[in-house]
Amino acid sequence: MSTTSLSTDLRREFIKLLESDVEFRYAVAGYLGLSEILRSIEKLWEEVRALREGQNKLWEEVRGLREEVRKLWENQNKLWENQNRLWEEVRALREGQNKLWEEVRSLREDIKKLWEGQNKLWEEVRALREGQNKLWENQNKLWENQNRLWEEVKSLREGQNKLWDAYIRLDRYVRSGFRDLRRVLGSTFESFAAAFVEVMLEDMGYVGVEVGRKVLVVDNEVLEINLFSEKPLVVGELTMHIGTVEEARREVEKLLKRVRAVEKLYGVKPVLTILCVAKVSPEALTTLRTLTKESGIKLITKEDIEEEVGSI
Repeated sequence: MSTTSLSTDLRREFIKLLESDVEFRYAVAGYLGLSEILRSIEKLWEEVRALREGQNKLWEEVRGLREEVRKLWENQNKLWENQNRLWEEVRALREGQNKLWEEVRSLREDIKKLWEGQNKLWEEVRALREGQNKLWENQNKLWENQNRLWEEVKSLREGQNKLWDAYIRLDRYVRSGFRDLRRVLGSTFESFAAAFVEVMLEDMGYVGVEVGRKVLVVDNEVLEINLFSEKPLVVGELTMHIGTVEEARREVEKLLKRVRAVEKLYGVKPVLTILCVAKVSPEALTTLRTLTKESGIKLITKEDIEEEVGSI
């Protein structure tokens, strides 16, 4: 084997040992005066890795803090100021981190500064938590005062509603009692019921409506309607006495017949269909309430009118 071939094989073996044998590599580096430099760099990388782990833990804490801050967003604008400070600290931390990668020769100093920044951030986090706790306490006190205020408002509203109810009943009483001088002088149950229906229409938004008798001819049949208004269309039947269930059925059917005739004549449905009864037996009243409810009829008894205008 030639000297040149032996030299080539020796170089290959030497390079292989450098690639695969760490101790051999350090030994060679020691001879070359580089072992101390390599060990120093390894230690620096260990510190960088430790710093990264600390930063990850810190980011976990920051994410938890963000969630608490989000809950307070809706209630307190002052929290924005503390959050901005937190972001300033985070940005400062990022700048320190960038400098760490850019300035390798001053790595130790940058690490020291970064740890100092982290400590400051932890202080800010603790201060922010204390501020949040105080803020929650103030909010609880505010809610208590607000609840007391709502109780006062509720009490005032109840009193106001009672006053409005009394006013409405009084207004209805006055309007139904003094609407028309002719009805006052010749007061009958029919005129009284008509006045009461006019008041109902006013409450529905129809002002100045007159309700009275009306005779219509539909399909060559003459129909007399006790309570009628054309605009708005109102159809009502009035009877003085219903004593039996059968009479109750007949009165409802009689009214429905007139409703159908009016719908055919005017082409629209009445805005109000009324059955007004002066006197009705308990037995018939039960049936009457059921039938009128099923047919969409407003049932008014003499007792209903007296109760409405007499309860003021």
